[in-house]
Amino acid sequence: MTENKEKKGLFARLREGMTKTRESITHAIDQLTGVYKELDDDFYDDLEAVLIGADIGVKTTEEIIARLKDEVRRRREGNPEAVRGILKEIVADMMQAEPFRPKSPSVILVVGVNGVGKTTTIGKLACHFKDGGKSVILAAADTFRAAATEQLTIWAQRAGVPIVAHGEGADPAAVVFDAVASAKAKRADLLIVDTAGRLHNKSHLMEELKKIRRVIDRDFPQADVHVLLVLDGATGQNGVTQARVFRDAVDLSGIVLTKLDGTSKGGVVISIKEELQLPVYFVGVGEKKEDLQVFNAREYAEAIF
Repeated sequence: MTENKEKKGLFARLREGMTKTRESITHAIDQLTGVYKELDDDFYDDLEAVLIGADIGVKTTEEIIARLKDEVRRRREGNPEAVRGILKEIVADMMQAEPFRPKSPSVILVVGVNGVGKTTTIGKLACHFKDGGKSVILAAADTFRAAATEQLTIWAQRAGVPIVAHGEGADPAAVVFDAVASAKAKRADLLIVDTAGRLHNKSHLMEELKKIRRVIDRDFPQADVHVLLVLDGATGQNGVTQARVFRDAVDLSGIVLTKLDGTSKGGVVISIKEELQLPVYFVGVGEKKEDLQVFNAREYAEAIF
């Protein structure tokens, strides 16, 4: 009973956080179903414009419309009112992915440009995994931005987990070296590493990430390594571009999408998954630690349509 209530609470927060995206889509679809009495080419053209307007992206929208037309033909459906339900099914199917369940021991490298909520996300991830019974250590390897270490230290205290940090300007790989030693000594389940987000110097960023990865591979070969990219949901299609840049620099495992509350561009989740073939593992819909939620494809589809 408690678990059901908790699930309902999580869905309610997701739905509430996605209000702007849902309103922008449902209002437009309501207008279409009020105008059109049959599913003709004009209806599909207007629906395509609605989905692109929600930042789903041109390529992904075309895929959704093609699948919608196939499903309408298969069901012999002619009523525009039925479209919303079919869209939910299509999007839920497109977004399906295996949940993120890192084994013990694992290292989670968290990457992303400055300002996307990367450090806060790491703090929330620490809370999430600790609440799930995992022992967690944080590594403050974003030594370029002074506030990052301070911010992560506050989150470590809040989550009740240890943190390994050096001074501002220290070698990030040296921080990771010490953090790996600590994780091994404490037999921690997870080591979560914050990294610098300086995309303006892409080659330096790539070398820094490669150096960190070499330290982990050399000194912690028994650990699985996952690389999570944090994106700001409010940036819309720019998030897809950022994801491509990071994917070229490092082997990404999946996405954490933040700040979906307060944006009408929540459709970008679908675009990222479909165009980059990267699973979305977590979504952020608020400031509280519980507002970072495990991504659920069906609940997401329900929340935006």
